[in-house]
Amino acid sequence: MVCCDSSLYPYSPSKVAPIILLAVFLASTAHHIYLNIRYKSWRITATLPWGGLLFVVGFAMREVSAFKPNHLPIFIASICLLLLAPPVFAVTNYIVLGRVLYYVPYLSPIHPGRVISTFLGLDAVIGVITGNGGARVASVDASPSDIRAGRAMLRASIILQLVSFFLFVALEGFFHRRCIRQGLLAPKPSPEANKQSKNLRRILYLMYISSAIISCRHVFRVVEVFQGSDGYLARHEWPLYVFDGVFMFANMLMLNIWNPMRYLPNDNKIYLSKDGVTQRLGPGWVDKRPFVLTIIDPFDVGGLFMKKDKFKFWDNENEHPIVGQEMAGADKGAGGRATA
Repeated sequence: MVCCDSSLYPYSPSKVAPIILLAVFLASTAHHIYLNIRYKSWRITATLPWGGLLFVVGFAMREVSAFKPNHLPIFIASICLLLLAPPVFAVTNYIVLGRVLYYVPYLSPIHPGRVISTFLGLDAVIGVITGNGGARVASVDASPSDIRAGRAMLRASIILQLVSFFLFVALEGFFHRRCIRQGLLAPKPSPEANKQSKNLRRILYLMYISSAIISCRHVFRVVEVFQGSDGYLARHEWPLYVFDGVFMFANMLMLNIWNPMRYLPNDNKIYLSKDGVTQRLGPGWVDKRPFVLTIIDPFDVGGLFMKKDKFKFWDNENEHPIVGQEMAGADKGAGGRATA
C-alpha cells in the first residue's frame, strides 16, 4: 500500500525496521572499531567498521525517508548507501585472503598483494559503472533513452560484481585444495601443530561463509534489477531488510565473534613453514615487476612463458628466524596469533 499519492515508494515504508537495523549495525560497528584497536589491524580490517558506518547512515536515511516519502535526495541517498556498503565487506574478504596467502606463500596461486589490487580494481570499475547508471536513472532531466541506458548500466554492474566475487571464491577454493593436498589442514598429533591447522581451517571457512552471505545479497540485487520497478522485489519492502539488513548484519556479527585477526599474524612477513607448525619471519614476498604489469598480469603468465626463475624465499626457511612465543598471542594485541 502506498503511503501517499506523491510517495516514491510503491508501499508504505516501515518506520520501525530502519531504527532496529541502525541500532544493531551501530553496536557491531563500535565493536569492530574496538577490535581494530585491540589487534592493531587497521590496515587489514578497517573496512569492517567502514562498511558498518555506511549501513548506519544508510538506514538513518531510510528512516528519514519513511517520514518524507516524496523527498527525492534522501530517497536516493538511502539507496546509494545501502548499495555501497556490501561491496566494502567484499573488500574485507579480499584483504583477509591476501593475508592468508602471505601466511602460506608456497601454496599461493597468485602474488598475495595482487588479490587486493586485482579485485579492488575490478570493484572500482564496477563502482564507476554503478555511479554513472544511478546518476542517469535519478536525473530529473533524463530522457527516456538516458533512463534505459542507466538501467542497463546498473544491470551490467551488478552482474559484473557477482562474477568478480565468484572468481574470488574460485581462487579461495583453489588455494584451499592445495592446503588439503599439502596436509596443512589435517589434524595433527601435537596441540601446537593442531592449533595452526585449526586456525587456518577456521579462517578459510569464515571467508567461505562470508562470501556465501554476500553472494546471496548480490543475487537478490540482480533479480531485483532484472524484474524492474514493477517486479515483486521492488514492490515489497521485506526483501530489502532481509538481504541488505539481516544477511549483512549476520556477516558483521560473525566477524565480531570470530575476527580474522585472531587467527592471522599482523606482519605479512611472518609465514608458516611447510611443516605446518613453525612460524618464521621471512623477507616478505616482493613482486619486482612494474606495478602496471602486476595489474595486467596478476598471475605472471608472462613469466611462465619466459621461464623466469622466481625467488622462493620459503625454500630457504632455515635461514629465517623462528617467531618467538610472544608472537603467538594475537589476543594480546601484539600482532601474532591467538591461542584459539
